[in-house]
Amino acid sequence: MHTVLDSRALNRATLARQLLLERAELPVLDAVRHLGGLQAQEPQEPFTGLWSRLRAFDPAALDALLTGRQVVRTHLMRRTVHLLAAGDVLAWRSRFDAMLRQRVVGTYRRELEGVDFAELAAAGRAVLADGEPRSMGELARAVADRWPAPGPRPLGELLVAALIPSAQLPPRGLWRAKAGVRNLPLAAWLGRDVEPLDPEDGAGRALVRRYLAAFGPAATADLRAWSGLAGLPAAVKALRDELAVFRDERGRELLDLPDAPRPDPETPAPVRFLPAFDNAILGYDDRSRIIDDVHRGLSVAGERVVLVDGRVSATWTADDDTVTVRPLRPLAKAERDAVTEEGGALAAFLSAGAGCVVTRL
Repeated sequence: MHTVLDSRALNRATLARQLLLERAELPVLDAVRHLGGLQAQEPQEPFTGLWSRLRAFDPAALDALLTGRQVVRTHLMRRTVHLLAAGDVLAWRSRFDAMLRQRVVGTYRRELEGVDFAELAAAGRAVLADGEPRSMGELARAVADRWPAPGPRPLGELLVAALIPSAQLPPRGLWRAKAGVRNLPLAAWLGRDVEPLDPEDGAGRALVRRYLAAFGPAATADLRAWSGLAGLPAAVKALRDELAVFRDERGRELLDLPDAPRPDPETPAPVRFLPAFDNAILGYDDRSRIIDDVHRGLSVAGERVVLVDGRVSATWTADDDTVTVRPLRPLAKAERDAVTEEGGALAAFLSAGAGCVVTRL
């Protein structure tokens, strides 16, 4: 019989792994590595995500990593843009190639019918060989004379998100910067090409370990939801003897690293403000450990959320001078006070200035 972990136990484990139970004394690069990247299609959101996780987080530290080519913006998990450590991108990208192609083709199947992907990739690489970063549209238009039928959007997405492993270059993604997307092949930006897929599946096992370190205990369905990959069962099977096994209250098998933190379920959880599309929520198929099913849609709609006692209990927005919190349930006075205090600190970080306002239900 395996130990059953209830929702609260899973919640506290998730908060600990996600650096949300206690702000970590970690360098920014180590935090990005530990988290397996941060979802970043909204360029400013990772700054709030790291502020909520790290002590004395300085946005300039992340800017320096991006301009110094140690952290990269690229399409990877679930075909969404993530911030990842450069070494992780190079080690993992080959494993995601097929999924990235399938997801783009699934969106533009009719438009891309008859296109030879190998020829298209070669043409795109030839355009980028001059070392000049290009937008998706510019790259698509440069090859459109050969493939006029699909249109620039399908060609551009296929080239940048799938066929040519690419980085989105700064100033895109820098603190308070507003800049369009300019792409360059990872090999040109980082000075190294992506690593080939390990025939022994070593990269798959490493990816599973890294996921469990940041998200465990978790089911294989959770791993698939985070990565977008369906091809990891062999890696999981190869690791089984090294992993701890639990059950959740639904009877699902949960896997974990044996020595990873699983705090006492009664451990107090501080208020935390999460950015849009935070992987603490999106990194699971079953998100009930952190968000009620009735509110699940918030996590895919781009709403920023507030954790109270470890669970999504409010949404928040920021305008020129105020962070505004809208509760999803009645908050006790102590909870409201804690939200106001943390929201005020966030307002100061964002330079919103006036503090935090918690609206009534």
